[in-house]
Amino acid sequence: MLLKPKKLSEKIKVGAVSYLNAKPLTFGLTKEIMKDRIDLSFDYPANLAAQLKNDELDIALIPVAALKQLSEYYIISDFCIASEDEVASVCLFSDVPVKKIKSILLDYQSRTSVALLKILLKEHWKIDPELITASRGYETDIKNDVAGLVIGDRALMQRNSNEYIYDLSKAWKEMTGLPFVFAVWVANKKLPPDFIHDFNVATGEGLNVIDDIIKEIQFCGYSMKTYYKQNIQYNLDKDKKQALQLFLSKID
Repeated sequence: MLLKPKKLSEKIKVGAVSYLNAKPLTFGLTKEIMKDRIDLSFDYPANLAAQLKNDELDIALIPVAALKQLSEYYIISDFCIASEDEVASVCLFSDVPVKKIKSILLDYQSRTSVALLKILLKEHWKIDPELITASRGYETDIKNDVAGLVIGDRALMQRNSNEYIYDLSKAWKEMTGLPFVFAVWVANKKLPPDFIHDFNVATGEGLNVIDDIIKEIQFCGYSMKTYYKQNIQYNLDKDKKQALQLFLSKID
């Protein structure tokens, strides 16, 4: 099916996650270069992927596993959400060692994290627990031999609730020697080159003011300085692109 070209007079519909890790990537989208050219909305990752697939959005910061669901896509920014080692906000939480886990509650907000977990269960930890699709509030059910995959800001808070924390990015690094890319900026259609250039500049603008972003955040569950300066990586470099392709080759 042919897609209608985007009229230049229309605002580009852009979706992003409202998680703390995306703040540097959305900082520039509210500034002069972009604010009059886009309609910016926020949702959790799985919903953004569905909206992009259904053409309700033109661009979204989506979990990388969702790339396989799109009939047409373009990665249009040099910036992403990734980690070189521990990411801190995508973790398997448990009260027992990983080998003793009987079942895992799966976070409903991101398919990429679930896909990554399944790879690690099979290839890294070599265990086969029951996997249960969870719903809102499931974090309180993570106890005894029932573990839980939790992502985003809720994962940072969950770090104080369970004895064992298995960081999925760190486990991927141990298994592959590569970083892990969680989300990228994707368009579902071709957009004007001048817009893409300005969008790319805007999505990187927040990286120049990380210290200011940290100062504005009121979050007591985890050190924001550690999170932004050690856990999260934003440049979509060669190693991350290689890691992205490896991950996509391992999922259905």
